[in-house]
Amino acid sequence: MTAARSSSGAAVIRLSGRGIATMRAVNALFADVFDDAGSYAALPPSDAYLADLLDDPRFIALAALEGERVVGALAAYELRKFEQQRSEIYIYDLAVAADRRRQGIATALIDALRPVAVDAGAWVVYVQADLEDEPAVALYTKLGKREDVLHFDIAPRA
Repeated sequence: MTAARSSSGAAVIRLSGRGIATMRAVNALFADVFDDAGSYAALPPSDAYLADLLDDPRFIALAALEGERVVGALAAYELRKFEQQRSEIYIYDLAVAADRRRQGIATALIDALRPVAVDAGAWVVYVQADLEDEPAVALYTKLGKREDVLHFDIAPRA
């Protein structure tokens, strides 16, 4: 299903369990853009794991395609809330290929996420950006309201 198009014409689709090859290309894009092959390419999950994840309605994987090439991608999670009967959507990763930036692809990915969020009963979509990532901060400032918070990584074992 085509959810949106960027101003450059890239088609944005939501991946399902049949989109394993595209999800592997998404991971390759994340590894390249974030310069983090250790996280995104070193220990790839099995096809069965990816199919299960992609079929989970609370995991949202969007890919911006030019033909067969993944030129942008977004991975998000629906977080069901306990204090009210509603959800939040957390954009975990968003990346655009270096040669396709500033062509509306990131905005198209977020715009494609909005109806998914509405369908999930989400009251907000939120994303973290590092202060030094000026293009990301500018994009998110254009699209939403800024909230300054601190982020801490806590090891599962002390």
